[in-house]
Amino acid sequence: MIEEGKRPGEFLISEGEGAISRDSVTLKKRAALYEAGTILGRESSTGLFKAFDPAATDGTQTAVGVLLDNVDASAANRQAVAITRLAEVDGSLLVGDVAAAKDDLAASHVIVR
Repeated sequence: MIEEGKRPGEFLISEGEGAISRDSVTLKKRAALYEAGTILGRESSTGLFKAFDPAATDGTQTAVGVLLDNVDASAANRQAVAITRLAEVDGSLLVGDVAAAKDDLAASHVIVR
């Protein structure tokens, strides 16, 4: 049996026309792969995006988007695409603390279903 990983944007139920829901972001270097569907926060001091952490105090305690595709940032900070507004997403396909991120994402009109 072949186990398939998450596909780019698999978590998307709907998004705004064109590229209105998407932004280019810079992910902070880390050892682990960023998976498609990772809930993202943004560091206040650097402006870099990394995995949302509701217990953090560096800005990443606020969810600001969802990573569209798998990204390997193990060697350096990497450019990526995130869904940051005007979209509906499937919460069961997101990576991170969905319950804690739901209200933050809704403030940007990213609705978790």
